[in-house]
Amino acid sequence: MTRIVALLLSLCSMATGASPAMAQARALERGNGPEPSTLDAHVCQEVACGNVLRDLYEGLVTEDARGRLVPGMAERWSVSADGRTWTFHLREGLRWSNGEPLDAVQVVASFRRAFAPQTAAPFAEQFDAVLHAPEVRAGKLQPTRLGIDAPDARTVRVRTSRQVALPALLTLPIAFPVYLPAVERHGNQHTRPGRLVGNGAYRLAAWTPQAHLVVERNPHFHAAASVRIPRVRFHVTEDAAAELQRFIAGDLHLTETVPPQPLAKLRARHGARLRLSPYLGAFWLGLNTTQPPLKDAPQLREALSLAVDRDKLTRYITGFGETPAYGVVPPGIPGYAPASLHWSGWTQARREARAKALYRAAGYSDANPLTIELRYNTSTPHRRMALAVAAMWRDTLGVRVRLRNEEWKVFVQNRRQRAITQVFRGGWIGDVADARNFLVGFADDGALNWMGYDDPRYTAAMRRADLARSEAARNAWLRAAETRLLNAHVAIPLYFYTSKHLVDDGVRGFEPNPLDRHPSRWMSFAER
Repeated sequence: MTRIVALLLSLCSMATGASPAMAQARALERGNGPEPSTLDAHVCQEVACGNVLRDLYEGLVTEDARGRLVPGMAERWSVSADGRTWTFHLREGLRWSNGEPLDAVQVVASFRRAFAPQTAAPFAEQFDAVLHAPEVRAGKLQPTRLGIDAPDARTVRVRTSRQVALPALLTLPIAFPVYLPAVERHGNQHTRPGRLVGNGAYRLAAWTPQAHLVVERNPHFHAAASVRIPRVRFHVTEDAAAELQRFIAGDLHLTETVPPQPLAKLRARHGARLRLSPYLGAFWLGLNTTQPPLKDAPQLREALSLAVDRDKLTRYITGFGETPAYGVVPPGIPGYAPASLHWSGWTQARREARAKALYRAAGYSDANPLTIELRYNTSTPHRRMALAVAAMWRDTLGVRVRLRNEEWKVFVQNRRQRAITQVFRGGWIGDVADARNFLVGFADDGALNWMGYDDPRYTAAMRRADLARSEAARNAWLRAAETRLLNAHVAIPLYFYTSKHLVDDGVRGFEPNPLDRHPSRWMSFAER
């Protein structure tokens, strides 16, 4: 197959006068991690689909290469004096990727579809500040009651029940306008090539499952003239080691991650092509509190957390500047002081002694060891992490661990259903620089509460944060909620992320940013 592709490129270059290298440079080859679970913008909940959707769609507000908020569909916006009514003025002449006009009425209709209960949008709870959004999501009110309307064809108005940093939220895929005629005509299949209609810098050209997706420049995009790269191929790269080899071989211009290796060795080999930067993300293991053996077993859950040596994990297993985590909200969020487990300052020896005492108090011993399953999605870094944690539990407590790896879509489904999971790979990548974004998923029995955490006092603290009249009071209540969540030991924090990519020398416009978002529209190839 490789020889055939090379031959075709050679023939193409003979016909056009271009070299094979120039022909290949026409497309940006991006590693993208696992197969996207969906390209329905309202249902997407992971990085893999978000990366593609940010090429195919644009919200009212978008981000530049450095993650700064800039106008998207809306050329400008304003907020009322009380901070509860936002008005967005659309650009003139907006069009869908099929050439049809795009106006405010369609944007509003898309929002209504996003919050309708039958859509089951996992990020809908992030918008609970929008007037009537919780009631619409719960099916108590019709979507037409949602606090989003269109006073005219070029104006979208959003009313909220409290003050909220709405523009940042509008960069999430759930806020992208979905072309409803395609949804009505094709249902779940509206995301397929030839059917998906977006409004972003690119449009979907091809999708080969478990291989790659191809997007091509959208001529109807309002800033199409500034989009320098005409085609982008998003490759499925679940195996980070294989992705690295493809980058070295020249098959990829950009990797989604870098496999665990000694950092000095990687720097020596790749130099400036290795891009490391701070990242608002937390990696933790979730514990299913709705099923035995972890249900009604806080002592056992804490013992498992205490037995993990986070310093060793970040020094020897990850090794890219990650920091040990003793909370679920990462540092770096303006105005917020993250909570941490009360024993975060202990030595590891003291933690392990306490872990053994709690393990015995929970009824387990060498004669009666705990047998438990640790589930993770297929990935070299995740496998290494799972092996290391399993070894720590075995050596410190005598726990017998069964490792289960699953393809991403299967893993996500099992994690959400909470039927067969016990311990599982979890974590959260920030959608916005806000502590609430890392905490709200545990406040109700929604699609993001994979552990089945149910605590009215936690929910009450989150509600008090939402109603706070000052940023200081809001952050205090959020910190109280995080502390309560940590004391329940329903998650085992492991580390806070850094973003890590390899970027080809010929790629321009790849800029570090705290949310690690890199839409292709801002990139270009260096002139040769």
